[in-house]
Amino acid sequence: MARRVLVSDARHYAVRTVDDARARADDAVQGWGLRDAVRFGLPEIDDRYHVWRVPVVSCASAATAGEVVLDARSGALDPARTTAPDTLRARLDQVASSRGATTPRATITRSPLVNMVLCGDSESTLSSLPEGSVDLVFTSPPYFNARPESGDYLDYDAYLEKTRRVFRECHRVLAEGRFLVLNTAPVLLRRARRSEASRRLAVPFDLHRVLVEEAFDFVDDIVWEKPEGAGWATGRGRRFAADRRPLQYKAVPVTEYVLVYRRRTDRLIDWNIRAHHDPDAVDRSRIADGYERTNVWRLPPASRPDHPAVFPVALAERVIRYWSFEDDVILDPFAGVGTVGVAAARLGRRFVLCELEPRYVRVIRREVAPWLTPRPPRRGAPRGAAGTRS
Repeated sequence: MARRVLVSDARHYAVRTVDDARARADDAVQGWGLRDAVRFGLPEIDDRYHVWRVPVVSCASAATAGEVVLDARSGALDPARTTAPDTLRARLDQVASSRGATTPRATITRSPLVNMVLCGDSESTLSSLPEGSVDLVFTSPPYFNARPESGDYLDYDAYLEKTRRVFRECHRVLAEGRFLVLNTAPVLLRRARRSEASRRLAVPFDLHRVLVEEAFDFVDDIVWEKPEGAGWATGRGRRFAADRRPLQYKAVPVTEYVLVYRRRTDRLIDWNIRAHHDPDAVDRSRIADGYERTNVWRLPPASRPDHPAVFPVALAERVIRYWSFEDDVILDPFAGVGTVGVAAARLGRRFVLCELEPRYVRVIRREVAPWLTPRPPRRGAPRGAAGTRS
């Protein structure tokens, strides 16, 4: 029987088999001095990006600590996609220390951060924050080239790698066992001329893979449903509505995803509640009756003349109520005009907003004072002073 032709053979890759990929990954970790501490999971070929992904697994815990990514065509290590050696060492050390610990687990301490706005690339500005100093990340990454003002990426791969590096920093600053919540949706790339087909990118599913690879555990998929008619602005579905011919059907999008992840840990969620530094804040943060019982949330969209893609404050408030306590620190690494900050301040939380565009930072600076207008003091809920860094 003839041997099945592999994708790697058909594309003339330098790395042809899983054994080849493991061998080259082994060469890399030997150079990092980690060979005795790790083994490799099943390599997978990602022919969309022409790379092999080789999971790096801790020998001590059998947990995935990262991955080695190889350029399939040359066989060389891809440093931009590969988990950094220092990150691997830190994760392996964390596993080793937790396995050897015999003392009771420590309580959770209050974050030292105050309200702040960081102007600049969040990949860089987040590096100034202490590890574990954030209690919740809620964000909506910028569109990939879907609008002229958002076309800052060379290609879709570059967009995903940029978000990966930002999420890697989010993982570092996020407290153990706390949550990252992501609002995202597929993106329609409009065609340049009638002779071309438009493309729709499944951004939520690609970002899911990135987050899981960066040591976030998937928890929930929530569908944000907008009123009927909200999606007609995209133009999707109009061709079919005109002539009703099969094959041309396209559903009008009236939903986005709210994807919920937890920073990977062996500790149960109950630990984050029982060991919290302020039991009164935990009690005050209980959710009242009338909460959302299903994963379909019906909320109207929002719009502003000074930003092309804002989400409603009500969405941010809902996320913050469900996945944080009063006085927690809420981070948005793609802050836009500061919707997360508005919601956090209303709910007695502190905020850290990172925004690259100076014009949006100016909007936040202009509007931040009303967010922080003093309210009647809440028992045991200290407020942080507002600060701005650039």
